[in-house]
Amino acid sequence: DLALLEQHRATLDFLARIESVEVLDSQSEAPESATALLGQMKILVPMAGLIDKAAECTRLEKQIGQLQAQIDRSSAKLSNENFVGRAPAEVVAKERAQMAEQQQAVDDLKTQLTRIQQL
Repeated sequence: DLALLEQHRATLDFLARIESVEVLDSQSEAPESATALLGQMKILVPMAGLIDKAAECTRLEKQIGQLQAQIDRSSAKLSNENFVGRAPAEVVAKERAQMAEQQQAVDDLKTQLTRIQQL
């Protein structure tokens, strides 16, 4: 992969307008990046400076708020004994599964928000 990189470096620099190339060993910690795979090679494009940090944080916070509102609604349903007692078991199970998925999405978005804030 390194030989191919060097062989085609001039073309890559011209076509992709690459500012720099840094080869990381497997022990190095990569910066927050968009990632693409090419064979066994990972191509990382650092995100710092490429996104509007404030706008992205606002967007993520809005998504987190929307998901949290859905979680709160599901939680209210599931804590209602009438709903749990009268609804078919499949409906209750579906509501619990949906709430778990939404909570996982919130956790993922919070992790992403923290990473963006650290850029």
